[in-house]
Formats: sequence, structure tokens, C-alpha cells
Amino acid sequence: MNRRTFFQSTAAASALAAPAASQNTARGGKPARMKLGCQSSPTDDKRLQFFKRHSVNNICGYPKGRSADGPYTLEDLQRVKGLCEKHKVSLDLIAPPFLASSHVDRTARPAIMLASSPERDKDIAEIQQLIRDCARAGIPAIKYNMSILGVLRTERTPGRGGSSYSTWRVKEAKPATPHTRAGVVKADQFWERITYFLDRVIPVANEYKIRMACHPHDPGVPPEGYQGVDRVLGTIDGLKKFISIRESPFHGLNFCQGTVSEMLRDPGKEIFDVIRYFGSRKKIFNVHFRNIKGRRDDFQEVYPDEGDINFVEAMRVYKEIDYEYMMMPDHVPQHPDDPCGDQAFAFAYGYIRALLQAVDRIA
Repeated sequence: MNRRTFFQSTAAASALAAPAASQNTARGGKPARMKLGCQSSPTDDKRLQFFKRHSVNNICGYPKGRSADGPYTLEDLQRVKGLCEKHKVSLDLIAPPFLASSHVDRTARPAIMLASSPERDKDIAEIQQLIRDCARAGIPAIKYNMSILGVLRTERTPGRGGSSYSTWRVKEAKPATPHTRAGVVKADQFWERITYFLDRVIPVANEYKIRMACHPHDPGVPPEGYQGVDRVLGTIDGLKKFISIRESPFHGLNFCQGTVSEMLRDPGKEIFDVIRYFGSRKKIFNVHFRNIKGRRDDFQEVYPDEGDINFVEAMRVYKEIDYEYMMMPDHVPQHPDDPCGDQAFAFAYGYIRALLQAVDRIA
């Protein structure tokens, strides 16, 4: 091929390619802004290298504080931030040393959820200071839970390749005690505790521009409650009410898609409109991208490619709403050959990474 023929061919190819590219832009709109992330710990050199090997460049980190339940100091935050920067990983989110997804009978610091004053005011003051220190350290968001019952599950069930799946079947549930140390907590009482917290924390988040991302209750329970507790953040209506309290661009959800799917009667059909509802209002600050088989009160947590949720369609919806933060696995199946879950996490990372690349190239 001579030089003239080469340039004619190149020009023709470019002309053919241009409409296709234009059509793809018209179909897909803006490029997807989501990022592959993770929240597995500890945040140390070994784990950060594991993340980098699997294209995980954004994480929720876990500072090493003076004790297991805090408080974190500014120096703790700066230390973990510097460690992430050394590995070229962005520290986008942290979790406080309490307000985790733990059962109230097993947590060392239950005061906020028990409405125990003056202890809860001390704990809230610590969260307020954590917000200020995150702003100083350059950490833009905090995820937390407002849980009494923790993560409820029944016996694990068999999965593919000899793995086992975390499972919840309310008909098989046998709580250790009729009530927790919280006693009976009706919906109005639970909302009072949530509102008390938000009234004191969200104004500080507004001032320092730190996103506060609350995880839903995992899972929802029947209307009559469980162990005497009404799980108010275990329904879609409850989450809608939650985001309306102390309305703010810094008050939203750690949107666990697995947990939200567990609230639905037909999650394979219903989840997409739920994503649109909260996403269009810019209330999704982090996504736990996890799949399930089943429905409310009866489900298994499974690998991302085998559940009832069409993950390709879900990722397209996140792009549609212009979601810009992390997409991360949270829980993964277990196997005796993979005691720390690294194989399962690696599979999830690759799956999510491929979806992120694909959704940028298709409508």
C-alpha cells in the first residue's frame, strides 16, 4: 500500500468510526463515574498491595487507633491517609470505631442506640470531632450504622464449588434471648434515637462538608419486629423517611444493594427503581454491590454472577443517575480453602471492574 492509498484508507476508516462513536455517546451520555472500591481490612501494606493487584484504587480505610473502640485521633487519620497515598490508593471513606453493624448485646459502646444519656452525648461529641478531623485529613466521607440487632442470619447453606452462603430464613430464626438489653424498641422510639443523633451530627457534617453514609438495617424483619425491635431502616419507606430528616447534601446512605434487595418481595424487578429514587436525589454515597437469591425474609448471599439481580442492568442504572462514588463488594461466600475470602473478593473485583468498563462502552 502506497502512502496516498494508506491515508485514503485511514480517512475512510475514521469516517466510518465517527458515526459509531457519536451514536455511542448519544446512547450512553456521560462516561460512568463510579469507581471500584473495597472496605476489607486491615488497612496495611499487605492489604493495600492486594488492592492494587486487583485494580482497587479507592477504599474505605480503617485507622489503627489507641484501642479497638477508639477514639481515632487526627494523627491516626493522617497516618492511614499517608499509607494509602504511598500505595497510590485513594482513601475515600472511613468507619468510626463504633456505630458498626454489631448486635447491641455485643458492642462496647451502645449508648447512642440505647438512648443512654449522658454517655450518648459523649459518643456523639466524638463523632462530631471525627468529622472535623476527617476534613483536616482530607477524608471526604464516613459510613456508620444505627443498629440494635446487628446483621441477622440463620444457618449457612451450601453454595457452588463447596462454598457456603450466608442465609436468612426468618421461619428458622431462633434468637438467643426474647429481647436484647435494649428491651422493646418500637418504631417511634427508634426514630427518636435516630433523629437525636442526626440533629447533632448533620449540622457539623454540613459545616465541614463531610458526607455521612448510613447503612440500612440488614435484613428487614416482619412488621411485628424481631426480639422486640422494630427495624425502621429495614424498609424502603423507612429509608425514604430517614433521608428526609435533617435534609442535607451531606446526609445520605451507604446504599447496600444486597441489604436493600433483602427488603423487597421481587428484588429482581423492584431494585432498579429503588436505585433511581435514592440516586436521583443524590443520597447514595457508597454502594455495597452484592447479589442475593430470594426475597424478603428468605434469601442467600451469593456470588455476583448468580443472583436474582441483573448486575449489568443495575450498573447501567447507576450510570444513568450519574453516581460517582465507590462500587464495592461487602460480604462474600466462604470456602475452607479461602478462609480470609481473598479468592471470593478477587472474583468480585474482576466482575465489578469488567462491568464498569462495559457500561462505558454500551448504552
